[in-house]
Amino acid sequence: MSFPLACADFTFPLLSHDHSLDLIAMLGFEGVDIGLFEGRSHLWPSSELADAARSGAVLATRLSDRGLRCADVFLQMDNDFAAYAINHSEPDRRQKARDWFDRTLEYATAAGSRHVTILPGVDVEGEEPAASWSRCCDELSWRLERAGEAGLTMSVEGHVGSIADDPEKLSRLVADVPGLTLTLDYTHFTRAGLPDADVEPLLKHASHFHVRGSRKDRLQTSFADNTIDYGRVVSILKQVGYAGYLGVEYVWIDWEHCNEVDNLSETILFRDFLRGVPVS
Repeated sequence: MSFPLACADFTFPLLSHDHSLDLIAMLGFEGVDIGLFEGRSHLWPSSELADAARSGAVLATRLSDRGLRCADVFLQMDNDFAAYAINHSEPDRRQKARDWFDRTLEYATAAGSRHVTILPGVDVEGEEPAASWSRCCDELSWRLERAGEAGLTMSVEGHVGSIADDPEKLSRLVADVPGLTLTLDYTHFTRAGLPDADVEPLLKHASHFHVRGSRKDRLQTSFADNTIDYGRVVSILKQVGYAGYLGVEYVWIDWEHCNEVDNLSETILFRDFLRGVPVS
């Protein structure tokens, strides 16, 4: 037995979305991580969420026609993490972020996903860190309630440039927002030179998990250059009762050197590695 595997639809941005889904199905993945990334993914929230239920249903059909399931819907409202951060200092921007989140829940439900991922917010420029943190926790608590009402699991991904950019802050966020789960991605911390041991305590809070190669000073690397012990990660996930997907998440963008590996080959290598790691 192995954990079900997903592949991100935004791993292959030079293909059309239909061809990306075709490739993911051909590679034998069970699930797809859907990226709703404004301005940089196949599916933009500004268009998909205009009629969320209809768009989600269309996606559900496109996935099922290929024998795929929607593993996660990941909302990012702008290429600039701060522009529509959930804890933005401007009420109008926070309200738009809430509105798009509500529509994402509707979209995910129609697409057949039981899981949504968002970004955790930022340290607002010119503001006391405690104020940014408090507003972040309030906004996350509101979203958790809304997701619960919709029957969905909501998580945040601690990432480079966020208010929770190291394991200590992410652990504190989970403690301060009861019920919060994580889309955990070691690579954001490996890049900073942190050892796996610093991230491992967060595994018990994961409801989704991202896999790709990484090393110190590189967010994304090849399988050969990777320094994360994913075999141990899978073992610990089994011990803590993890019930989600392992999402292989290579990206191809001109940021953090993320356009310097062969996404197709590296995705296959990690797929085969994860298939070979027993979980029971």
